[in-house]
Amino acid sequence: MVSRVGVVSDDFRKQVLGYGLTTAEILYRMPDHPSLLQTYVWQNYDLFPKFPALKDFLAFWQAKLDGPLHSVTVAHSKLIKPAELRAVDGVFRLH
Repeated sequence: MVSRVGVVSDDFRKQVLGYGLTTAEILYRMPDHPSLLQTYVWQNYDLFPKFPALKDFLAFWQAKLDGPLHSVTVAHSKLIKPAELRAVDGVFRLH
């Protein structure tokens, strides 16, 4: 039996280092039918606001893939953040 105590995933390590979940909706033109747009959703952990992983992916896309980019919409969220606490005025008990 293998113990997994103390094993931390790479994704969790990235979150602790400040990475957040980045989602990009990429619209691109179809190579055979340039008047048609196709969508692609890319998701990875990346650093806000420079987005180095997304920039690397888009550079790869432009260099190696045939569909020219039309637009990219980016959403980003830090998954590990300070706890959101609020004070409570009273306590109510239900029996």
